[in-house]
Amino acid sequence: MKDVLTYKDFTGSVHFSAADEVFHGKIEGIRDLVTFEGQSVAELTTAFHEAVDDYLELCKELGKEPEKSYKGSFNVRVPFDLHRKAVEKATRLGISLNQLVQKALEEKVTA
Repeated sequence: MKDVLTYKDFTGSVHFSAADEVFHGKIEGIRDLVTFEGQSVAELTTAFHEAVDDYLELCKELGKEPEKSYKGSFNVRVPFDLHRKAVEKATRLGISLNQLVQKALEEKVTA
């Protein structure tokens, strides 16, 4: 399980450097590089919140729409045979492939 922080719909990764004795991370799922660090969990959390707030403020100053960590769409690469079986199953159920994948993900993440 990967440790993450969340704030204002942003997700931040959490890592620890034993050599530097510091927690560090970055905002995930955006093209800009926004990092943060702290020597304790409390410092790391505060630094993450500040990094998100700074990112949002900088985007506002630049007149740029801030990216969000997750947009609700993603590409999935699967073997040809699995793709075919998924389309066949969706067709039998009378739903789209996207609906089948969404249902499968919902079942898997709520189990």
